[in-house]
Amino acid sequence: MKADKAIGWSLVLLVVIAAFYRIIPDRTPGFAPQLAIAIFAGAIIKDRKLAIAIPVLSMFFSDMFYQILYSSGLSSIPGFYEGQWQNYVLIGLMTLIGMPIKRIKLLNVLFASLLAPTVYFILSNFVLWAGWSGTRGLGRPKTWSGLMMCYQDATPFFRASVLATLFFSLILFGSHYLLKRNWNKATQTAFVE
Repeated sequence: MKADKAIGWSLVLLVVIAAFYRIIPDRTPGFAPQLAIAIFAGAIIKDRKLAIAIPVLSMFFSDMFYQILYSSGLSSIPGFYEGQWQNYVLIGLMTLIGMPIKRIKLLNVLFASLLAPTVYFILSNFVLWAGWSGTRGLGRPKTWSGLMMCYQDATPFFRASVLATLFFSLILFGSHYLLKRNWNKATQTAFVE
């Protein structure tokens, strides 16, 4: 039980560090850890409500810091905006992509790391285009062509999101693997001596 607790707190620390990465000034737009956090939480955390809450809280806390920086005049990006709750719902939904991962294998993690940003890209840009997020569709017509223009506008964010999700998933899942392996070795050594 102590091993699970120690590993759990180590992983919480990793998630917090990853969440703070999102507010680094001048980082590549779309290159953020939240989708990887969602996949990781879905795969690792048995309590489904907690698994969904972790990436949403990660996003909320980084949005809160964005808002503080914005209010202080240190950032041009507001932390809170109209329709933001839909982004939180979508981030929470991405946790469902990690939940079917029963065995943490590289191929499973890579597949989820490609699927999550793709699903998020399709859904979030559809919501944006439809104007459900309070954006009034960014002026794109409510036609198939308008939707395709919205997706085209977001393509640079998609590329960055895929790379970020792969990068942060490898860090989170790799760290989890190393922590468990090293903890198990340390525990076995303690019992042998």
